[in-house]
Amino acid sequence: MPNTTTVATSVTELDLPMREEKDLLGTLPVPAEAYYGIQTLRAVHNFHLSGVPLSHYPKLVIALAMVKQAAAGANHRLGHLDETRFKAINQACQLVIDGQYHDQFVVDMIQGGAGTSTNMNANEVIANLGLELMGHAKGDYRHLHPNNDVNMAQSTNDAYPTAIRLGLLLGHDALLTSLQSLCHAFSAKGNEFATVLKMGRTQLQDAVPMTLGQEFHAFANTLSEDLGHLGKQVPALLCEVNLGGTAIGTGINADPRYQRLAVERLASISGHPLVPAQDLIEATSDMGAFVLFSGMLKRLAVKLSKICNDLRLLSSGPRTGFNEINLPARQPGSSIMPGKVNPVIPEAVNQVAFEVIGNDLALTMAAEGGQLQLNVMEPLIAYKIFDSIRLLTRAMDMLREHCITGISANEAHCQEMVERSIGLVTALNPYIGYENSTRIAKEALHSGRGVLELVRVEGLLDDDTLAEILRPENMIAPRLVPLNG
Repeated sequence: MPNTTTVATSVTELDLPMREEKDLLGTLPVPAEAYYGIQTLRAVHNFHLSGVPLSHYPKLVIALAMVKQAAAGANHRLGHLDETRFKAINQACQLVIDGQYHDQFVVDMIQGGAGTSTNMNANEVIANLGLELMGHAKGDYRHLHPNNDVNMAQSTNDAYPTAIRLGLLLGHDALLTSLQSLCHAFSAKGNEFATVLKMGRTQLQDAVPMTLGQEFHAFANTLSEDLGHLGKQVPALLCEVNLGGTAIGTGINADPRYQRLAVERLASISGHPLVPAQDLIEATSDMGAFVLFSGMLKRLAVKLSKICNDLRLLSSGPRTGFNEINLPARQPGSSIMPGKVNPVIPEAVNQVAFEVIGNDLALTMAAEGGQLQLNVMEPLIAYKIFDSIRLLTRAMDMLREHCITGISANEAHCQEMVERSIGLVTALNPYIGYENSTRIAKEALHSGRGVLELVRVEGLLDDDTLAEILRPENMIAPRLVPLNG
């Protein structure tokens, strides 16, 4: 979407039709075709910070419309909103829920006012859509008012955090789907590489043999752990909402019956099991659920980054590195070095992970920065957590599609490195003893000769015994009794 400040300026410069709207601070010309109004326009003029408008996150826009639709339904049922206005609001909200008019949500994600600009952007768009449906001109708020009607029995203090929680729930499935697909891709490679013997490493030094399949299954399993946690814990974190608390959680200006009806309607509209918060004062100011959710996203980012570090190491070379696997060649790697191909996909995922880690820190500081009965930093919290979800979802899809599914193994090279590795002596230790193993390892290191060669020369084990010890299945899993025990 174009930068909203540029849009507003260009409209004035081109002298397009305008309508005049009035608020507490005075009057402003608003583009006649715009569905947003004067309070949205003031926010556009004030906040051009991230350059990322609300429309960048469709699930948040949809959640805002669902909140307004649920509130209107509850107020209508209680007799506070007449049939004509209710129908107009209900239909307008449904248009937004169905994906229309999202380009009218133009306020920057980072804003002062604890989200009031976001709430008013939604109120004004829905009011003006409703006015059109009623046959009235945009801005003719005598017939349908953004505050009196669309925002009835609401405050930014309860409508905005409820929409954030619901928007995260609506977008949660996409993240889980991408993560599950990536887990499956790693698991499939684990099966494919099940018989590829290689050296495991600790502290970048040779350790003991393993299979490449074990390594890739470990990648799959560590991500599967996060898939399970995100799938089970996040809905529980986000399903308690403070809708009905209005200002600071007191419920002022709302019917005593409104909270239960509004939350029930929102649960029905959204398909998520939302429940009213038990303590609306606490729920209005506490950002703990977002902190915990963001921490889970950070944990996933850290795991993805570590895996990508490993992939870059395992594919390093091709002649002077580990060269155990080949990553798909995605693009030429250098403007000066012919033939160079870089691991660009894992590198990009690393950078996404760093961004998500930074988002978590910013969100944590914003959660801590609230005072008394409201956290005014909630817009930053919303921006950072939605951004982390978007980045992680895209990064995991990219990693799976452009890297993991196309990885191949250099099996012969892996086998050669096992046979040349001094670490192989660990597998012989139960059969020749620690002192012999230490001496053989030291001699191999200084002479450059192989461990197996030295064992054969000294006659410590015969060829049949060595062959049995070095069978992959005997080196990559527990083996309690030595052959000569």
